Amino acid sequence: MEAAGEAPAAFPAPLRAEAAAAAVLPERLRRREAERQQGVERQRQKKEAQVVKEEQSEFFVAAFAREREAVEALLAAGPLEEAAARLQGLQKLLTESVRFLAPYEVRQGQEAVARLQGDLAARRQQLQPKKKFAFRALKKEAAPGSEPRPAEPARPAAAAPAPGYGPAEGEPGGPPLCGFSGAEDEELELGPAELLQRDVVLSELRGCRVLLRGNANTLRVRDCRGCTVLCGPVSTSALVDGCSDCLLVLACQQLRSHRTRDCRFYVQVTSRAVIEDCTKISFAPYAWSYPGIERDFESSGLDRNRNNWNLVDDFDWLATNKPSPNWSLIPEQERISCWD
Repeated sequence: MEAAGEAPAAFPAPLRAEAAAAAVLPERLRRREAERQQGVERQRQKKEAQVVKEEQSEFFVAAFAREREAVEALLAAGPLEEAAARLQGLQKLLTESVRFLAPYEVRQGQEAVARLQGDLAARRQQLQPKKKFAFRALKKEAAPGSEPRPAEPARPAAAAPAPGYGPAEGEPGGPPLCGFSGAEDEELELGPAELLQRDVVLSELRGCRVLLRGNANTLRVRDCRGCTVLCGPVSTSALVDGCSDCLLVLACQQLRSHRTRDCRFYVQVTSRAVIEDCTKISFAPYAWSYPGIERDFESSGLDRNRNNWNLVDDFDWLATNKPSPNWSLIPEQERISCWD
């Protein structure tokens, strides 16, 4: 028998190990339960976000369809200025909804807007007053023995579609209103009065430097090689198609590029840029300025404080966990700051 007041004997080692294991087990269970609860919460939030996204998408589809029908009705029989204003609102609706729309919805919306822009340009062209008939003076024949006057050097065709090519995607079906085509190694320029809310097409240029100071409505750059294009704010969309080795400085609501190689973009873009069938293209923020550019930005309706220059959707790259190899950002130390 143990003596009175003597301390009880210590638990054997096996019993102490079992007690420790029993203490650890609830802690593990608590951690696993906490992790399970976190997983459930994440799934709930993800499901709610998906529901919200679907609701937003359904609202956009309905609102876009209503506005598109209203624009189509105005183009058919209503005032064109009202149609142009409603079309600009439709463009804004699409731009503000890009963040939650699926890529195919964005593409369908952009194609619908581009088609309506083409219809608007065609209607404006149709309603322009026809030139009055006038007699033209007959050309005098050269005197006998005199040398014929040498022909003036041909200037690059302004607002003429490139030969052998159909309209680019989103390009108005009628003749473009201003631009340049087929020039080589020239400096070409359009000013504010020539550009104001007009559609501009640059096609088949080689080694040219193009200065577009003013506020255009749309811009199309097609099949150009080795060119520099400096463009003021474009109210709606810019499309670059089939270009290579070009430097493009653009400010617009939407930017799309197709079949383009080895090009650098300096952009101010309201929505995310979209590329397809493009390789070795790079992006930096818009950095061009000229006297009167603030007035042109105000006329264009673009928000200078909103620029998604580094957000690009590549329709040829479906992986979400890896960046597309087809585009990159221009390092700060390599960006151009002086354009003179």
